[in-house]
Amino acid sequence: MMLMTPTTLGVMVACAIYGLVVGAIPGFSAAMAVALMVPVSYFLDPVPALAGVVTLCAMAIFSGDIPGALLRIPGTPASAAYVDESYKMTRSGNAGLALGTGLICSSIGGIFGSIALILAAPTLGDLALQFSSVEYFWLACLGLTAAIGVSQGSAAKGIISLCIGLLIAFVGLDPVSGQSRFTFETNYLSGGLGFIPVLIGLFAMSEVFRFALAPGDSDRPPIGKLNGLFRGVFGEIRRLWFQILQGCGIGTLVGAIPGAGADIASYIAYAATKKQSRHPERFGTGIVDGVASASASNNASVGGALVPATVFGIPGDSLTAVIIGVLYMKGLNPGPTVFLTQGTLITAVFLAFLLANLLIVPFGIVAIRLFRHILAVPRSVLMPLIVGACIIGSFAVENTVYAVVTMLIAGLLGFYMEENGFPLAPAILGVVLAPIIEENFLNTLVKSNGDLMIFLSRPLAIGLAVITLAIWVVPPLIRLMHYMKARKPKT
Repeated sequence: MMLMTPTTLGVMVACAIYGLVVGAIPGFSAAMAVALMVPVSYFLDPVPALAGVVTLCAMAIFSGDIPGALLRIPGTPASAAYVDESYKMTRSGNAGLALGTGLICSSIGGIFGSIALILAAPTLGDLALQFSSVEYFWLACLGLTAAIGVSQGSAAKGIISLCIGLLIAFVGLDPVSGQSRFTFETNYLSGGLGFIPVLIGLFAMSEVFRFALAPGDSDRPPIGKLNGLFRGVFGEIRRLWFQILQGCGIGTLVGAIPGAGADIASYIAYAATKKQSRHPERFGTGIVDGVASASASNNASVGGALVPATVFGIPGDSLTAVIIGVLYMKGLNPGPTVFLTQGTLITAVFLAFLLANLLIVPFGIVAIRLFRHILAVPRSVLMPLIVGACIIGSFAVENTVYAVVTMLIAGLLGFYMEENGFPLAPAILGVVLAPIIEENFLNTLVKSNGDLMIFLSRPLAIGLAVITLAIWVVPPLIRLMHYMKARKPKT
């Protein structure tokens, strides 16, 4: 009854529209959209304010897929894992299948995360609390291993791309000692290179440079038409039901781990689906398998991240860090006692998140049909608009011209890498995970006085280490066994 009031539903509808718009603008992440919502929520009652915020989160995470599929510009960082896959589907005339699958799977993932949030919040919260810096290190290493899994073509080029991403992330100050690295005595570089400008540059500006160097192509609209939004979608979902549920599980568990978030969850889900596929070589060529599980993982991770945020007051990612601020502002002190003192109110918020993920489908259809007009715009008109959006998105993050310069340089780098067959996804994942790996590795060594055995001192850490190392060791061993069996003379 607290949820089904005209005020609450009206706020949810308004936030749904706002989230769809902001999430589709490159550089404007879901966390930024929620942060901009905080001043407005101050004037609302607790239930409408929190219901609007969780609706905004769900819509913004999904809508990042739309410019990714149509323009190869991920609207939010969480969409970067499968932006190549969905964009190539658009270029082959399957934009409707890519966006329709992403829409339905995002809703499924969000519903899965909502149910997990309602039913298993204390259990998942206890699991999240078991993670120390040792487990964070191995989890990030597992995510880094996924970088090779999401790369296309040569594994060596995937590793080189990953190293480029790590190098970009190492620019700035050492997180423990504070020593400057690769700053060239420039104050701007001491703060590191912004992730959003680098992301926009690698994916969006590289496309602009590629267009600029393609003469005679200026008036051609983008390849593919957005026809038959749900044509073949439900058949693919039936075929990929296990991969989608797997993505939901990965998203919920990874989201429940503080500091992980949707970015890592989507890469791990994509890599897991590729590893299990009978045709892994087709990934990266425009295959719906790569979109389904990762998009489900995206939205499921939001429900997972809300577990430690509400049960223990620990933010699962930057998005839930802002949500915790709204909870405190509305007098809901996150922690185990919140279910005893204000159980009805927090349950209404959880149900609002479930309702928001149900609303993704109708609102998403409207958003996709509006955005489809982008496909009819000549590229000679579209590309300058993309450049303008890239500049605005980069500048909005840091309010400095240096961010725009970073975006342009990253665009040149992305263009050069793709022209020479180096995949971009490992580089992005390297930028995301390098700070997590470095900070947890150094802090753990400080606590252990340099004893490396601490990384294998806890059962959970050993389990993650075994999984990570097995991904590297087992496939080559299997190939070696097949090779030896093939060379064995037949009797």
